[in-house]
Amino acid sequence: MNNDVILKAENISKQYRLGTIGTGTISHDLNRWWNKIRGKEDPFLKIGERNDRSAKGKSDYVWALKDINFEVRRGEVLGIIGKNGAGKSTLLKILSRVTGPTTGNIKTRGRIASLLEVGTGFHPEMTGRENIFLNGAILGMTKAEVSLKLNEIVSFSGCERYIDTPVKRYSSGMKVRLAFAVAAHLEPDILVVDEVLAVGDAEFQKKAIGKMQDISQGEGRTVLFVSHDMNAISKLTKRAVVLANGSVSYQGPTDKAITEYLNEFKTKKAIVEWESIEDAPGNEYAKLKSASIVDENNKLKSKFNITDDIYINVEYWDLNLDYNNTAIIHLINEMGQTLFASNEFVAPNWLDFHSQTKSIIKSKCKIPGNLLAEGVFSILVAVGNYNPEIIHLIKKDLLSFEIYDHTSGEGVRGPYVGKWPGMMRPMLHWEIEKKDIIE
Repeated sequence: MNNDVILKAENISKQYRLGTIGTGTISHDLNRWWNKIRGKEDPFLKIGERNDRSAKGKSDYVWALKDINFEVRRGEVLGIIGKNGAGKSTLLKILSRVTGPTTGNIKTRGRIASLLEVGTGFHPEMTGRENIFLNGAILGMTKAEVSLKLNEIVSFSGCERYIDTPVKRYSSGMKVRLAFAVAAHLEPDILVVDEVLAVGDAEFQKKAIGKMQDISQGEGRTVLFVSHDMNAISKLTKRAVVLANGSVSYQGPTDKAITEYLNEFKTKKAIVEWESIEDAPGNEYAKLKSASIVDENNKLKSKFNITDDIYINVEYWDLNLDYNNTAIIHLINEMGQTLFASNEFVAPNWLDFHSQTKSIIKSKCKIPGNLLAEGVFSILVAVGNYNPEIIHLIKKDLLSFEIYDHTSGEGVRGPYVGKWPGMMRPMLHWEIEKKDIIE
């Protein structure tokens, strides 16, 4: 193992048997034993199915993880992302020695501190102070070493008032605060953090992310960070591993890993329509008839060059005789952030088409080229009143499209080659002046 590598996973696989533990397994155990004494491979390693929680399987054996390989360097923060059930927690338990792999092995240098679940390693009957010393002992630290860090741990956790109260009386958030403070301050070489930070409040999450940055950048220690919060993953890590159905689907730069992960949820849809008003979403005031994405030639499209104009069509049954309805769209990026919203009523002739009569309204919104950065975007479509503000229907992720860039050396990019930073990439107006220096 390279001297700079502090943790290495080699062909890690984990197999589980589904169903009730202990039911009908004696024959399997005997079969395994007989093959083992003859020097043959475990026969049940050949029959397990891949870890797809949404599909019905034919075998009682499933591979929660299959052939996982990656390395982590000293001082690196590695992100691990994937859908629920992808195998993230199983992998962390193996890395933390909570459970062993079925095949493969883990090579590490140094102590590992894990924060896998709320209050992991805490004894509920012991006080917060006593649990700090208990966790320190588990990490192999002496009482004197823990005492040196005690005040710092208590201050960071924000639980000073309750530090001598049994942990069983703590809220989930307080347990996470104290558990993270202990794990971060008792100087492990590798800190493993699962989704537990989501339990904490916004102030603590910000503090915890800052501490993890200090641990890796300032103190040169390693962090493995699992989260469904792509903003936190993006802030904290430069490299990430994407798990899908128990296997590594991608590992590399964080921005590309996030795109790979989020694209699993995206099916690029250029049109959605309802033929019957009875089946259409909405209420007695408005119902959505169709929505589509087209190019300048009015052709359905789900992939655009960065310089292309994009048009969003929204067609709805306007059934409101009391107020004027309006179509609304939100543009949402891969991180789930709304980049902007726009409403039909900004059209100059909007009122001319809303005369308190039942009708079908068809609106078109233009998103100009040289505005959006590369990526996959989704469209939220809604219909509501302008005044008073009442929403009659709202459909999230109704449409989606991709922006790519083929403009190297021209357009917004100019001679620049590489990924453009930021959520958007507008073509802004610049003016240049030049004045020669006369020596």
